[in-house]
Amino acid sequence: MTGQENKRPNELIEHAPVTLRRFRSEDVDALFRAVTESLDELRTWMPWAADYSRASAEEYLAGSVKDWDEGTAYNYAIVTGDALVGSIGLMTRCGPGGLEIGYWVRSAYTGRGLATAATEALVGQAFGLPGVDWVEIVHDELNVASGQIPRKLGFTEAGRRPLDSPPPSGTGTGVVWRLTR
Repeated sequence: MTGQENKRPNELIEHAPVTLRRFRSEDVDALFRAVTESLDELRTWMPWAADYSRASAEEYLAGSVKDWDEGTAYNYAIVTGDALVGSIGLMTRCGPGGLEIGYWVRSAYTGRGLATAATEALVGQAFGLPGVDWVEIVHDELNVASGQIPRKLGFTEAGRRPLDSPPPSGTGTGVVWRLTR
C-alpha cells in the first residue's frame, strides 16, 4: 500500500541512501539495540532516553501502530543496508495545516547525511498530503547538529518557544524551523 491514496504518507519510502519504513512490532530488538548503542548521545538531547529499556521499545512500537492508525503520528525506521539506524516521524501536534518532523540517528551512523535524506523524504510526503501547507522541525537551541538539517533543506527559523520536555543538556528553549509549501 502506498498510503497516498488514503491520505496518509507512504508506509515505505526509498530515498537514497536511506529507506524509511513504517515501524512494526517485530522491530523491537533492532530498535532496542540501536537506542542502547547510542544512549550516551541520545540522553543528551532526548528526554525519553533517560530510563530507556526493552519495555520502552515495546511501548514505543505499540504507540507507533496506534498513532498511525489514528492519524496523529507516522513513525518510521530509518534503514540503510540491513541496519536500523534511527527513527523519524511526522506528527500532527503543531496544529492544522502543518506537520512536525522529529528524528534521531544511531551514533555509529551520524555525519553521513542520513537524517538529512530521511527528512527530505518526509517533507516530500508531508507536502503530498491534503491540507498540509508547512512543516516544522523543533530542537533545543544548543543542539546545533539537529539545526543543521532544516538549514540544509531550506527551512527558515520561525521563532523560539519553551520545549514541553527540556533535554538534560539543553536550555529548554526550542528553535522552530518552518518550510512552507
